[in-house]
Amino acid sequence: MQNGAESSPRAELAGKTIILGVTGSIAAYKAAEVASGLVQLGADVHVIMTAAATRLVGPATFRALTRNPVRVNVFDEPEEGAIVHVALPERADLMLVAPATANTIGKLANGIADDMLTTAALVVRCPVLIAPAMNPLKNHGWTFIDPGHGRMACGEEGVGRLADAATILGAVAAALQGGRKDLVGMTLLVTAGPTREPMDPVRFLSNYSSGKMGYAIAEAAAERGGLVTLVSGPTELPVPPGVNVMRVQTADEMLEGVMSNLLPADVIISAAAVADYRPVTKAGQKLKKQEEEWLRIELERTEDILKRVGEIKGNRVLVGFAAETENLEENARRKLEEKNLDLIVANDVSDPESVFGSDTNSVTLIPREGEASSWPRMSKREIAHGILDYVKNNLWEGPV
Repeated sequence: MQNGAESSPRAELAGKTIILGVTGSIAAYKAAEVASGLVQLGADVHVIMTAAATRLVGPATFRALTRNPVRVNVFDEPEEGAIVHVALPERADLMLVAPATANTIGKLANGIADDMLTTAALVVRCPVLIAPAMNPLKNHGWTFIDPGHGRMACGEEGVGRLADAATILGAVAAALQGGRKDLVGMTLLVTAGPTREPMDPVRFLSNYSSGKMGYAIAEAAAERGGLVTLVSGPTELPVPPGVNVMRVQTADEMLEGVMSNLLPADVIISAAAVADYRPVTKAGQKLKKQEEEWLRIELERTEDILKRVGEIKGNRVLVGFAAETENLEENARRKLEEKNLDLIVANDVSDPESVFGSDTNSVTLIPREGEASSWPRMSKREIAHGILDYVKNNLWEGPV
């Protein structure tokens, strides 16, 4: 097996300079997670805080996370002889204000620059992301990360919470793609998430799959110009922008969703964790606790969707996933051959760090032809782009 250093995708934001503006919202603590995520993606992060923000989160937190000075005052010490509020924005590749309070948004919308953050924001010529967003700034060509739904600090329930860190990091990476549309002309069918096989009206058999890997692939492909249909089992994930989503529950429903969308697909990427077995019968009413200590449920095999697609795929590219607890490459290669795959992505789920629902993973790519390559732990978004890169550069020969 090759060392994955050469074959793994590079950090998406390597070499990018990002200004992170933090304002005096109760959600300011979430900006620390965003800063950490940006650094992990390879970015050089420079934090600018309003005075109010420093009363909620100490500048030392961001200084430790980014290893860069944290700016608060316009009259801070010059940077290598340059005026900081001019020099820093001039070399920035992107500015992100998260969280953005109504006070700061109002200042920016009206051209008021009375602190370090607003002054820098009005100097930059790079893309600017605001979270949450307000319409007046759209005239400046700035991009907004819509707030999420949930319980807010005031106790009210509704739309207004700062978007989660994963959504913000995805928006940053997308903004810095620089118009990369190398998958235009590719039609992709992606599956994601678990299936649920009902036992009775309130219980079901399922697994720990979160759907994050499949959703990351669908989102990355759409960003790069691909035409994407996502057949998704039950998840709590938001619909990726530009992706057509078909929601299903059971293995039979996922089979139907895959087959009904197979014909136009050039590339099928099967990241779903489909149940191998289901109850032979589903009780019409809730199963009650009995006197007996044992409850016996007879199970039957579900249809192997990936194998069926492999039998009829023709010239389509078929990519599968293998979650293994032992003999990773051996078991993954067997699955690749048995199901007529062109590429399989294997990961060891016995690894204590490889937890279902995590935003990161370490995987091994095993092609039908060629050597396997192991990739170090990275975000599932980076893995998604790496898989798409491999498919585009080594497997896809154009529309079917």
